[in-house]
Amino acid sequence: MIAIYPGSFDPITFGHLDIIERGVQLFDRVIVAVLRNPNKNPLFSVQQRLEQIRHAVVHLPSVEVDSFDGLTVNYAQMRQAQVLLRGLRAVSDFEVELQMAHTNKTLSTQIETVFLATSNEYSFLSSSVVKEIARFGGSIEHLVPSHVAQELQQCYANKYPVSNQK
Repeated sequence: MIAIYPGSFDPITFGHLDIIERGVQLFDRVIVAVLRNPNKNPLFSVQQRLEQIRHAVVHLPSVEVDSFDGLTVNYAQMRQAQVLLRGLRAVSDFEVELQMAHTNKTLSTQIETVFLATSNEYSFLSSSVVKEIARFGGSIEHLVPSHVAQELQQCYANKYPVSNQK
């Protein structure tokens, strides 16, 4: 059975990796699919995010990394996937994800949504939180893979150079 794990992954975090690693235990193949969303202004390009994810999942041979635009269910049908894999951190995630799952079901009755609760240690973690910490020079090595932490630190060092002025 093939599962699609869609998202923006800007950047991929250990919370995302938690869902991916647990997903490969449940499904024959997991396709991590980066959505090209015109409504978002990502920090990293789609190509950068694809490379970050590929590097992070190199140890998982049943994971494929791809990108798409348009409706997730259309992409899932094109890839012959039966499942959309989604992670849940909090009740607020559940409300949004449940609404999306119901909407997707109206578009394709053949595709199921499977929710995995994120492990407790990552329940607070989001890409937005990581970027905010990195922007202000905080430690993020415990939140994202080391190669992603380095890219974030470089990115923010160039965008927001530290000033010693008071």
